[in-house]
Amino acid sequence: MMIPFNKPYLTGKEVHYIYQAVSTGKISGDGMFTHKCHNFFVEKYGFRKCLLTTSCTDALEMSALLMNIKPGDEVIIPSYTFVSTANAFVLRGAKIVFADSNDVNPNIDARVIEQLVTPKTKAIVVVHYAGIACDMDTIMDIAQRHNLYVIEDAAQAIDAFYKGKPLGGIGHMATFSFHETKNIQCGEGGMLVINDEQFAKRAEIIREKGTNRSAFFRGEVDKYGWVDMGSSFLPSEVTAAFLYAQLEQLEPIQQKRIALWNRYQESLLPLAKEGRIVLPSLPEYATNNAHMFYIICKDLEERSALIARLKKENILSVFHYLSLHTSPYYKEKHDGRSLKNSDYYSDALLRLPLYFELEFHEQDKVIEIIKQFYQQQGPASKTGVKMENA
Repeated sequence: MMIPFNKPYLTGKEVHYIYQAVSTGKISGDGMFTHKCHNFFVEKYGFRKCLLTTSCTDALEMSALLMNIKPGDEVIIPSYTFVSTANAFVLRGAKIVFADSNDVNPNIDARVIEQLVTPKTKAIVVVHYAGIACDMDTIMDIAQRHNLYVIEDAAQAIDAFYKGKPLGGIGHMATFSFHETKNIQCGEGGMLVINDEQFAKRAEIIREKGTNRSAFFRGEVDKYGWVDMGSSFLPSEVTAAFLYAQLEQLEPIQQKRIALWNRYQESLLPLAKEGRIVLPSLPEYATNNAHMFYIICKDLEERSALIARLKKENILSVFHYLSLHTSPYYKEKHDGRSLKNSDYYSDALLRLPLYFELEFHEQDKVIEIIKQFYQQQGPASKTGVKMENA
């Protein structure tokens, strides 16, 4: 029987809530369940304003519109990220300036950001990879001194914290994903978080195709019309109802995922101490939301061999991003800087199965096959993998 990389979890209430939503006669969006989801995040994490979107990609595109990104503007983002992080700003004509990952995890290296800032820089977009916080104090300080916006791509970072502050609540805006691969999911979905009040009113308008429809339904205007540019970014009530059923079970979902994450970490630690692999590094300022568990292999050849071995045993493991600065679309636009850490993670990082319904005995099989693989490689080299385990 195949152990998949991911399996979407159903709490059992999704269909019941969808039926409730349909029964209200309003399923086009911004109904009862949309507001329940918004209130959940405002009350639990203290976010100023939340707006569900059809995807995290849409939320990123809304942030670009809200900042009035235009041709000639520059936006700093990590190269090691999903293409949506860059696409949202490329669509507005921005020049993407790629930053390298840091030495201990795939997050943006905060130490290199300031040297990338120019008079044309408009924003810094940070990605909290695997739900582990970036160095936000350093990043926000750079942004404040250079009058830049900070967008948190928190697609993987629900229920994760930086020095006690929830990720998504630190930058001027933040985006979340509820794709089926995330801790909390509704198949496809996302959310824009507004932490800077100047964007709140306009965000509603952009989300509603450039109209002041939301204000009209609240009775704030006597008619609504086209007042700004925008698009159709809001999800249906069916999606929101599904999502709310998941949000109600956030704590037990997180408890199980963290237990699985800890078992991986403890069981694979001997391989890390031998220098065979590198395990995830968690800075003191960050918490772990168990979005994913990854290991870092020696090189591309070793990772490919391990993927093949796991697949032979009916275990699906996957690599992750390819550096965007080397992509067919953007490599001719990149300024030529070497981003060695991003490229190394692209070649060597391997994601292991992690989902709510993964049984411990199935996880033990994954762990055992990995151990067998490295035992069969012979003695560990003196240098081990490139990066030190932190």
